[in-house]
Amino acid sequence: MNASQDHNPAEGTPLIAPSSTDHPLYESLVEACRSVYDPEIPVNIYDLGLIYTIAITPENSVHVTMTLTAPGCPVAGEMPGWIADAMNSVPGVKEVDVDMTFDPQWGMDMMSDEARLELGFM
Repeated sequence: MNASQDHNPAEGTPLIAPSSTDHPLYESLVEACRSVYDPEIPVNIYDLGLIYTIAITPENSVHVTMTLTAPGCPVAGEMPGWIADAMNSVPGVKEVDVDMTFDPQWGMDMMSDEARLELGFM
């Protein structure tokens, strides 16, 4: 590590932490997320782009970082529990911890093509 890296360790750090896409439980956890819908939008929260990170430890503990379409979302207090419940139903999952963030703020560009098509944006 050179001296310039010591002074600014956050430089180059992505806004959204990477998910554990190579973990054997990852795809099952994504499917669990797809079972949860925002009650005001007829698209699942994964395809809406509300799930920023699914980090899975070697012990199968899951840490989710998610957001909402807007900070004033009426289900803001409930949605993390819905995610945790859905993911806890995946065989092999030890525990699920869900954190809410608004940094970066959600935008329509975070939606999957399927979600845009469903909502008439394509």
